[in-house]
Amino acid sequence: MLKTVKEKDFELYKIVEEELNRQKTGLEMIASESFVSTGIMELQGSILTNKTMEGFPGKRYHAGHEVIDKMEILGIQRAKALFGADHANIQPHSGSQANQCVYASIINPKDKVMGMRLDQGGHLTHGSKANFSGKIYDFISYGLDKETELIDYTELERLANKHRPKLIVAGASSYPRFIDYERISNIAKSINAYFLVDMAHVAGLVAAGIHPSPVPYADFVTSTTTKTLAGARGGFILCKNEFSKKIDKATFPGVQGSSHLHIMAAKTFTFKNAMTDEYKVCMKQVVKNAKKLSDALQKKGFRIVSGGTDNHLLLVDLRPKKLTGAQLEEALAFVGITVNRNMIPFDPEKPMITSGVRIGTTAMTIKGMKEREMEEIAEMINKVAENINDKGALDKIKENARDLALKYPLYHGYFDF
Repeated sequence: MLKTVKEKDFELYKIVEEELNRQKTGLEMIASESFVSTGIMELQGSILTNKTMEGFPGKRYHAGHEVIDKMEILGIQRAKALFGADHANIQPHSGSQANQCVYASIINPKDKVMGMRLDQGGHLTHGSKANFSGKIYDFISYGLDKETELIDYTELERLANKHRPKLIVAGASSYPRFIDYERISNIAKSINAYFLVDMAHVAGLVAAGIHPSPVPYADFVTSTTTKTLAGARGGFILCKNEFSKKIDKATFPGVQGSSHLHIMAAKTFTFKNAMTDEYKVCMKQVVKNAKKLSDALQKKGFRIVSGGTDNHLLLVDLRPKKLTGAQLEEALAFVGITVNRNMIPFDPEKPMITSGVRIGTTAMTIKGMKEREMEEIAEMINKVAENINDKGALDKIKENARDLALKYPLYHGYFDF
């Protein structure tokens, strides 16, 4: 790996080698992470990075586009086929920029928009005051019912009728349940608002047919090609035909300049991989593993937000264990289990402390782990929680975590091709 870099920049090579060793020997349980296939890495490091290109197939601003056009058209066709969409734009450099492109296509600064609260499961680009979305647009936040910890659709509808936003955004970064896209779509239609779904976290589950698809109900759907899609580090947009020209114009020249063609090729490969039976089997196992991990942790005294999960992630309330998210995240990282501290609904703690952690099963499932291993991981997490200040106990758990990780070598799982 990285033969040229090893020769020319050994200092940098050693850093990358160190990260490779971390990924090989640790248990990666961050919900937004996955392991990509070697094909993705080949394309992201390919000669396509040499080419600069602006515009769209047949309407470019640089010569030498004939071959590149074939690649982008292929990617568009695959994205449309995979998700059953009218139109696809595969140029966004990230999921955040995909959202920015949609905003730029249909709303103006200071327009009213509704999005899910960041501290109850939403995403930064859904109206956080720290993000461009919350600074440029007038966001009204909706959230969860305090008792059920599910989206409060009644309150969402009340807020929509009161504020009459031009756009309603659905989707989340730490919401473990299905979202009723049809219901929100009907609310949006009742006030003549556009409807955008950011499915970045669940796109792979949607592609595999084991999670409801937002495409039939939303005017626009955005996503990354990472997370459960387990592919290129980039974004894409799906929309109905009537919005295709607006979306393309907002993407270029509206938000972005030249395309990252090596990443676009990797996205094209990602879409093909997501059509395979092997991929669908893997995604089904991702959900099975999340449910098993949720059940196992509940049996050990952890409280699972909303009582369980329908997708690849679970949100764990640590208050029954008298721990904060920051404390458990640090201790788990020490033993080689990576999760992230996360706000739980109506969290009394500050964002950098939190009362919970978010845990995902995509990466370890890709390596080949199943329900039995989820029970082992739950046992380790519980032991860490119970021995958080006992370095001797943590050192033993660290050995166990490493042993389990090495039983499932990196690039010998579902996507080793």
